[in-house]
Amino acid sequence: MGLAPYGEPKYVDIIKKELIHINEDGTINLNQKYFKYITGSKMINQKFCKLFDGPARKPESKITKREMDLASSIQEICNECIIKMAKYVKKKTDNNNLVLAGGVALNVVSIGKLKKENIFKNIWVQPASGDAGGALGAALWVWYKILNKERKIELMDSMQSSYLGPEIKNNDEKDSQILKKLGAIWEDLEEENLIEKLANLLEKGKIIALARGKMEWGPRALGNRSIIGSAIDENMQSKMNLKIKKRESFRPFAPIVLLEDASKYFEIEDESPYMLMTCYVKENLRIKNSKKQDIIETINQKRSTIPAVTHIDYSARVQTVDKKRNPFIHKLLEEYKKVTGCSVLVNTSFNVRGEPIVNSVEDAYNCFMNTDIDYLVIGNRLLDKEKQTNTINKKVKYELD
Repeated sequence: MGLAPYGEPKYVDIIKKELIHINEDGTINLNQKYFKYITGSKMINQKFCKLFDGPARKPESKITKREMDLASSIQEICNECIIKMAKYVKKKTDNNNLVLAGGVALNVVSIGKLKKENIFKNIWVQPASGDAGGALGAALWVWYKILNKERKIELMDSMQSSYLGPEIKNNDEKDSQILKKLGAIWEDLEEENLIEKLANLLEKGKIIALARGKMEWGPRALGNRSIIGSAIDENMQSKMNLKIKKRESFRPFAPIVLLEDASKYFEIEDESPYMLMTCYVKENLRIKNSKKQDIIETINQKRSTIPAVTHIDYSARVQTVDKKRNPFIHKLLEEYKKVTGCSVLVNTSFNVRGEPIVNSVEDAYNCFMNTDIDYLVIGNRLLDKEKQTNTINKKVKYELD
């Protein structure tokens, strides 16, 4: 999804001719002579590599035009399959509402294009789509089918914004004991003062990690286990990718925005509380640039007045925030708007490449100390990296009585 806009879909015809047959109902048949996942430990074989003029790119090696074009082509195929499936379901059911789950439902580009097709009036994607989210379906099936419980429809949000995981409370004494054993130094603040201080730090270009409230259930961090930064800082994307997330610099970051202001920045009609589809930055905020051959030059171009969250094609994976679902983040965005005039921040998951999103207080502190994150919020505690005396890169083990 992230690399596709840098390339051209030049391999679509080859893919359709040799690799995949897409039926009118969106179902597919794969030509197994190019794949190895059934009999081996790898996805593709040498015939696949030969078809695309060479071996797979080695991890951490330079990304070339070929990889960009492959990504673009595969994304286009994915879009076609999903839209055909949706049209088939609409034809068979004539329903106005579509619910999606499964790993491909997390392809925010395809879901964004499906939304624009207007096949269905409403589209809802299960926020924990993928294998882990199957647990929800299993639990609901037992609850309603085996235990015969009454089904109550809640129109607002019975998913509770995905904040269904373990909780880090504002001033929990057990958490304070953990932090003391880790050698952490922090400042306790009332929520109003904490929000005011965070807004001013963000305005100065500081990067802040948040670990408070119930953890999000699913792959998207929605403000409770997040790393946030200024969306108007044109260096924020590369800084977060290389120094904190430790991943490829082309990967875009998602904007988190006040629901009431979302349409000022993005071409968006509905709320998007789960960050599960892309939309586009408003035309009047865009800065036109030419696509360059060198990916780094292209990445470093300023593309809008909110550059840190604007992808090369002016798309953005938007999360809207309302007062009910996450009052703390909503207040923070309001305060940041007072300071800067902008109600958009960068929001990415609180983890580094190859690691899961942080869960516990210990996870949060260790990730904070092993990256270039400037400040950490745990509950209502504020930790300043410069004030920590513990050795960076040294993980401290602890035991509680």
